[in-house]
Order: sequence, then C-alpha cells, then structure tokens
Amino acid sequence: MRSHILSYQSTRGNAPILSFEEAVLTGLAPDGGLYLPQALPHFAPHDLARWVGLPYHALAYEVLSPFTAEAVEPDALKQMLAETYATFHHPAIAPLKQLDANDWLLELFHGPTLAFKDFALQFLGRLVEYFLARNHQRISILGATSGDTGSAAIAGCRGREGVNIVILYPHGRVSEVQRRQMTTVPDANVHCLAIEGTFDDCQRIVKTLFVDQPFRTAQNLVAVNSINWARILAQVVYYFYAGLALGAPARRLAFCVPTGNFGDIYAGYLARQMGLPIERLRIATNRNDILSRTLSSGAYEKGGVAQTLSPSMDIQVSSNFERLLFDLHDADAAAVKTLMDSLQQSGRFTLAEPALRRLRALFDAAAVDDEQTLATIAQMHHDSGELLDPHTAVGIAASRQHRPAADVAMVTLATAHPAKFPDAVARASGLHPALPPHMQGMMHAAERFTVLPPHPDAVKTYMQEHTA
Repeated sequence: MRSHILSYQSTRGNAPILSFEEAVLTGLAPDGGLYLPQALPHFAPHDLARWVGLPYHALAYEVLSPFTAEAVEPDALKQMLAETYATFHHPAIAPLKQLDANDWLLELFHGPTLAFKDFALQFLGRLVEYFLARNHQRISILGATSGDTGSAAIAGCRGREGVNIVILYPHGRVSEVQRRQMTTVPDANVHCLAIEGTFDDCQRIVKTLFVDQPFRTAQNLVAVNSINWARILAQVVYYFYAGLALGAPARRLAFCVPTGNFGDIYAGYLARQMGLPIERLRIATNRNDILSRTLSSGAYEKGGVAQTLSPSMDIQVSSNFERLLFDLHDADAAAVKTLMDSLQQSGRFTLAEPALRRLRALFDAAAVDDEQTLATIAQMHHDSGELLDPHTAVGIAASRQHRPAADVAMVTLATAHPAKFPDAVARASGLHPALPPHMQGMMHAAERFTVLPPHPDAVKTYMQEHTA
C-alpha cells in the first residue's frame, strides 16, 4: 500500500482543513464538529497476510504510519510505539482468550491503568510531547471522563514537558479505584476536577470551553477525549491484531463492544473501512441505551442518565456517533449539522430511512441491565473461573443474545480489569478481585481534587487561576 498524506475536515463543514498534527492538537473543530480524514488508507488482503505474527508495536506502526507520514519521522514513530506498549504488563499486549468454540475475549486491560484507554492515551501523551518539543509550545489538555479516560490520560501525560492536564469527572459517580487512579497522582501538571453532576455535564462543559475561542486560544487547549482523532486511530490497531490472530483475512469476524461514547466501536468501523473483514459490529449498552434505541427506532433521543454498575457507560450523548453520521450521510456536513442542531435544541433527531438502513446493515445493539450484568459475572465465573468487570459482562451478555453465523468468530472486548470495580464483582461472584501489585499503594495515598459546580465558568475560572 502506498503512503498517504491525509487532510482532515470537520463533520459540520465550517472549519479549516487541517493536517494530522493540527487535527491532533486541535481536537474539537471550532464549528463544534469532529475531525475526520478526507480519505482512509485501504489495506489489501496481501497486506494483512504480510502482517500475521508481528508483535503489537510493529503492527501498530504498519496501521498508523499512513496517517502520520507527513507529521512524524518513521524512526520517531517506531520509538514512540515501542515505548507506549513497553508500559503494558502482558507480553501479548492484547491477549485473546477463548471462551467457546467460536467465542473470544480480547483483553484490553493490561496497560498502566487497567483499561482499554491506555492503548490510545499512552501513545497520545508521547505524540503530543513530540509535537510540542518540535514547535516549542505549551498546551492545556482538557478532558471529561466517566471513569477510565481520565486515569489513562493522566498516566500518559503526567510530568510531560509543556503540558498541563485538567480532567473533569462526575463527583460520586466513578468507582473508588477509578477516582484514586486520578486523584493520587502527585505531579504538579495534573488537575482533577470533581463536577457535581453527570458525565454528560462534564462533556458539555468541555465542549463549551472548546468553542470559546478567546479562552481556547489563551489556554492552547487540546482535547484528550475520544473526540481527538489520535485516540480513535490508536484503538483501530487492536481490531487488526485480534483479526490477524484469528485467521484474517481468510476468516470472517464480528466484534461486540461495550460502549457509551461510541469511540471504541467506531474504531472497529474504521478497521473495517480500512480492509479488515468484519461482518458485524454489536453495540453493547447498559440501561443508558440511547444507541440501542436509535438502532431500533431511528430516533436518537436523550433521556436522564441512570447510575449503573457499569459507570463508564452511563452516558446519553455519544459524541463519536457524529463521525458515523457523517458517513451515513455521504459526507454531507450540512446534513450532520442539521441533526446536531436539532439535538442541541430539542434533545433529539430522527434518522432518515436511507441512513438508518445503512446503519443497520453493519451494526446491531443490545441493552443489558444491572441484574443481567451480575448474572453474567456469576455465570462466567462458575463456568470458567473467569472474572469479568461489569462493562465486559455487559459485552458478554450482549454478544450471546444474537449469535453470528457459525463460521464467524465473535470477539468481545474486555475493556477493564475486574479490580477496578471490586464491589460489583464481589456482589456477583463472592470474590473481591485484588489490584495488581504495582497499583496497591494508591488505596492509601493522599488525594488531590477540587469539587466544582456543573458550570463552564467555574472550570474556566479554575483554569485561569491554575494553568495559565
């Protein structure tokens, strides 16, 4: 495959065309849209066959280098990726575990913070530092988290030159382990803000500050959520890694993905667009089932956020769904803007029949409540001795609702280590999963965080006083 130099456009069509470096450092487009490449590289079956057996960091180089060709020197990218995945605690980086004849679990929790976000955020921290050093810049990274993004972002960015990192999380709505992974980090460039509201409040504040152009310019804001293209891009790699391990391109694949913000499953969609033979992508949700309801009815409609045993999915507004909408409407940015304006004004929009038909052609969805989540954890432990965190249990329960064809390998993404959610796991299985030795000290370490009301001005004032 020949190398590509890709340009990036906003899903809403009223923002400058950017380079890869600019898109990474910009995050949210000034028109409120999300950046996407104007074209994607496509890998032929002979490319995939050539990659079989590559170690994870080497495969990552093959998948990512067409995107970074004009922005990162090849040797620098190779070093970045080698350093990124050297922080993981399993030699396979993303090991596959067989559950049944054609049923697999892709373990994505062996990184520094025990969640799939490490795959992208360990890379993003190094990538941003590389750009800043070259350009002699300073930035403020701003992000919202429902639990795992924040700790992974902090682990990737703590102590890095030229970077302040500010993470918003919903006060009292993340697990103790998730909170402590953020609040016990002592580095002076780390700022944890506990917002008195939901994750959607946190996400709304972040988006509001990114479209406040004077503030954005003064702070030199960079997004760390999955609205940042580099986040999504790095997650594409493990779909290729799992697919090649299971026999792609000769073998057909399906993936079931526990998701709230649609970023992780959108990475699977990109992998398919780039040549991986994925037959089906299943969206696994909890009671906050806006994505499942959209697949069923065509209506994307916000409701109240329910607090569940899988808090990282307690989301009603799935930001990355906007990127898929752009494709479902044949890159018609005006159509996407109309839908997003409707969501902003009325809390809902309805997909036209052609777009809904295209959505259903590749995606399906299942919603799993807390009772089913606990039952799945208990059943899996009884049958195989495997302990699941509640998000992965949602994925397993959803994967078993509608089986693909017998010759299609079904892979469920295990997005977090069970020790991140010990209370739920203990309630279901009777076992209290222990943290790995390298993390046990944080349960007794001092915490640093600031509680703020759910208003953009409160966060703005804090940042003006602490990160200028």
